[in-house]
Amino acid sequence: MSQNRLDDAPRFDDALSTASLRTKLSATTRTRIATLDIVDRIDSTNSELLRRQTSASGIDALFAEQQTGGRGRHGRLWASPPGSNLYLSLARRFDGGLARLGGLSLVVGIATADALHALGARAVRVKWPNDLVVDDGDSLRKIGGVLIEGGMQDGRSRAVIGLGLNVRMPEDTTDAIDQPWTDLHALLGDTLPSRTAIAAAVLASLVDAIDRFDIEGLAPFLARFDALDALRDADVTATIGGVAHAGVAVGLAEDGALRLRAATGEILLRAGEVSVRKRMPSQA
Repeated sequence: MSQNRLDDAPRFDDALSTASLRTKLSATTRTRIATLDIVDRIDSTNSELLRRQTSASGIDALFAEQQTGGRGRHGRLWASPPGSNLYLSLARRFDGGLARLGGLSLVVGIATADALHALGARAVRVKWPNDLVVDDGDSLRKIGGVLIEGGMQDGRSRAVIGLGLNVRMPEDTTDAIDQPWTDLHALLGDTLPSRTAIAAAVLASLVDAIDRFDIEGLAPFLARFDALDALRDADVTATIGGVAHAGVAVGLAEDGALRLRAATGEILLRAGEVSVRKRMPSQA
């Protein structure tokens, strides 16, 4: 990936390095990673892995110190200041069609939350369908987000999994963020590990979870999602095709759809067609 390194790219006190990251991964995890690259600056880690040919087996992993065109769901801008957070994409092939990848964003959220819990950030929850949040009582503060893209490649489905995780957000970038947010430094203070340690913990957890998902599907993750569900039993507003529906979120269906108990009966919400917001006390 030397073509993506720029001579004038910024350097960071807590810079990621491939060698340091590899030393923090178990031998078993390392064997399941086909490629591991870290670049200083790039438009988007997801876009780069979509441009590449995905390895026939194993996971391709790409980290960036800075993204100039980071994207969230529905094309929203993802704030990506240099040397501050984690910007990671994984690419992997799966047997079968794209339909079998339903629920993958939930699995990625669960695996990331589990890794952060192990590092001490136990307040992190998963907000259906693709966010990592912390509930401060007044709002759900976003700490991370997942973006799944892909298609077919050589007759097999391919997923490119993007993850942005706020580690230590610089104050001079916060004005551009249009929603409540937080970062790991706010949760962990002086006990915040290095970004390399965080990256290794998250990557190892993701490799394990994605491999299990490939074999067993979403079913073994449903109970864990229930424990991490930021919307469980909450009043929510779901917007489908421009029409708002109010109800109570009552967990997941077996295929990963969110179950909404509305006045007209239960509605199943699927990620591609809906935006969901928890109604906090001040909004009720």
